[in-house]
Amino acid sequence: MRVLAAALAVAAAVTTTAAAAPERLTPVAGADKLVAPLGVDPACPAKIKIGMRSDARKASYATMNVEVDPPLTASRTMLTSYLPPGHQVMASLLVAVPPGTQQGTYGLRLRTQDRTLEVPVEVVPVDGLDNGGNLALRRPVTASSQHTNANYPPCSVADGDRSSNGWAGGNGWNDATARAWPDTLSIALGGPRQVSRVDLYTLDTERYPASRYGLRDWDVQAQVDGQWQTVAQVRGNTAGTARSDFAPVTADAVRIVALASNGANDYTRVIEVEAR
Repeated sequence: MRVLAAALAVAAAVTTTAAAAPERLTPVAGADKLVAPLGVDPACPAKIKIGMRSDARKASYATMNVEVDPPLTASRTMLTSYLPPGHQVMASLLVAVPPGTQQGTYGLRLRTQDRTLEVPVEVVPVDGLDNGGNLALRRPVTASSQHTNANYPPCSVADGDRSSNGWAGGNGWNDATARAWPDTLSIALGGPRQVSRVDLYTLDTERYPASRYGLRDWDVQAQVDGQWQTVAQVRGNTAGTARSDFAPVTADAVRIVALASNGANDYTRVIEVEAR
């Protein structure tokens, strides 16, 4: 009897180990690292996609814990979802860098019962960002007004996210003065920079196409020796993206002067502005 009991105990232990195989719930991230700039507007923290994939044989409710090294803070401490076998769920994670944080690498950990995924968070000054030539990236933004019925922070037009998918949820600016023009959106460049191109991304989704909800008419201005100069004009735009090229100028800021939008619901809606 003792031999039989021992054999059953071993069998039970083997079964338990197999049920907790590492492949059952896998944490995933949208990038192998997150770059979080210092000194940016708190309304526009660094963003990364996180999620988990189920390789279990049966559907179940799954949970993943989210940990970040202090003093950084994350917008969620866990992700919970119903997951059928072979499916994956993703969500946005916002990571804020409080004032006074030291430059360096911090840890972000995504933990399931089966495994842990480590994603380094590199905290760098704005001047240390790899901006890909976009002089406006993560620079201070000033708007003439801001709609308060949803999350439309002006700083989001310089966060590097050109997609309209996050509209009204922190990605894109909407002014507060319907059918009142002009509206202005200014981006400081951190000092004199040579600029010859400004790209504007306006609201454009299947539900909210640019031809009905996007920005139609605007001037592009550059601040040269303390004075605003109009360097380009856009009229009759119906696309989600418009590129303005002009003779190079040395400017310490660029500005969009919005003059009209498409459709009857006349607000200024801008997703991103890039200066090159």
